Amino acid sequence: MAEENVYQVADWKGQSGERWVAYQARLDAMMAVFGQAAIEAAAPATGERVLDVGCGAGASSLDLAARVGAGGHVLGVDISAPLIGRARALAPQNTPVLFQVADASSTELPEGAFDILFSRFGVMFFDDPTVAFAHMRRALKPGARVAFVCWRSMAENDWVRLPVGAMKGILPPTAPPDPEAPGPFSFGDQGRVTRILTAAGFTDVAIAPFDASIPFGKGGTRDAALDDAVKMTLEVGPLARALADQPDDIRARASAAVRAVFADCPGERSVMINGAAWIVTARNAAS
Repeated sequence: MAEENVYQVADWKGQSGERWVAYQARLDAMMAVFGQAAIEAAAPATGERVLDVGCGAGASSLDLAARVGAGGHVLGVDISAPLIGRARALAPQNTPVLFQVADASSTELPEGAFDILFSRFGVMFFDDPTVAFAHMRRALKPGARVAFVCWRSMAENDWVRLPVGAMKGILPPTAPPDPEAPGPFSFGDQGRVTRILTAAGFTDVAIAPFDASIPFGKGGTRDAALDDAVKMTLEVGPLARALADQPDDIRARASAAVRAVFADCPGERSVMINGAAWIVTARNAAS
């Protein structure tokens, strides 16, 4: 495993996972519309078995379980023990879902067991995504469906673009990241996604843009919503990592700058920002 992905895995197993648990309700609200679009694309039917990759705190797994019913089954896997712990705590009794702490790119999965491979923003962190998808494909039935949602480029996603842009003059400029390095935007190039899935043995690859206005932060008043959005930005995601070792005065300047850019966004009890994703579907080539 490459060094950068060791960092990703360690981060999600530790601080990032814990922070996502702390903000779980807000983050799930932010991503709900994208997850629902991907579920509609997957079209789960009663009695089907679904593998939910990078399931986080389980919101998508529980939605899928409601669609497949008691005769179906959902296996939600994630590398973050804190998030899987949260998912287990949130799952009602007798729901046809099992949560497992595991790396879907390498963990042993039941062969030919699933009708659907699904993910809500969980497949962009693999060190070698072609190998990962080939591995997961072995857990699918012939003709099984793939449906996932992934972010487009950072430049199209205001939840990162706005606060990162606000850091000009506050944080020293850094070299742009490798667009194919594991991370939230590594599937921004739809051509790359098609190549990965095709090389991994999938067919009928289709990629459609999906845009939505999403709630970032939450509060009873406009000021409270802005404060919450700023706090979340500084504690979860790319900017949180960039500011982790900065002194208090830099963090204070960053906080003020982020609040200023969010203040220009609409919303009363949330800051409403633009999100841009791909809805990707494919099929396991018959074998």
